[in-house]
Amino acid sequence: MTFISTALLTAAGAFVLVSLAVVYRLVRGPTMQDRVIAVNVIGTNTVIVIALVAAALGESSALDIAIVYALLNFLMSIAISKFTVERGGVL
Repeated sequence: MTFISTALLTAAGAFVLVSLAVVYRLVRGPTMQDRVIAVNVIGTNTVIVIALVAAALGESSALDIAIVYALLNFLMSIAISKFTVERGGVL
C-alpha cells in the first residue's frame, strides 16, 4: 500500500468521524431545517468517502456509484425541503 492510498483512506476515515458527529444534530434537532442540513451533510460525506476509497483502491467504477448517490442526495434534500414548506414546518 502506498503513502497516497494510506492518506486517502485516512481522509475517508476522518469524513466518517465527521458524519458520526453530525448524527447528534440529526437526532437532537431542534428544528426540521437542522435535520435536513444534517442529512445533507451525511449524504455529502458519504459521496466523498466513496470517492476517496475508490481513488485509494483504484476502482474507477465506484465513482459512478458516488455520482448517482450525489444526485439522489440532492433530490432527497429538495424533496424534504419542499415537503417541509408545504406542510408549514418553516418558521
